[in-house]
Amino acid sequence: MAEDGFMWIYLIFFLIPLARIIPRMVRKWQNKGNFMGENQFNPNFQKTEKMPESFETSQSFEKSESVEKPLDLDMQVLREINNGVKDFNQIQKITGIENQKLENILSDLEDKKLMKVVKKSGLTGNKIEIHPTEKGFKKFYT
Repeated sequence: MAEDGFMWIYLIFFLIPLARIIPRMVRKWQNKGNFMGENQFNPNFQKTEKMPESFETSQSFEKSESVEKPLDLDMQVLREINNGVKDFNQIQKITGIENQKLENILSDLEDKKLMKVVKKSGLTGNKIEIHPTEKGFKKFYT
């Protein structure tokens, strides 16, 4: 199987990882009946019905409602391009805009130099990617 001087390699590669895995498996089998909501690491843990006073929410922290204005279609497309979506079909799927309308929006964004189209060719064929320009990035985030 192994030559005389190389038996220690089997110890390193097989027995040491097993010594780390087996205790984890045993703990998993022992805790099989417990669900994740219980604290498995502290056996003295007791659930309380009421939260401590320090954790209760106070009246001074009222929920502030931030109102976002709805984005027009150009800005929706620009947002997806800035989020890293590079494919026409993906943009269409996310935004739900019709083909012709999305083509018009993308050509307008390209004319305004807010995005650029990169054509790549490879072994599987040609690929067209859409990338935001610095001007497009700034326009969306300002």
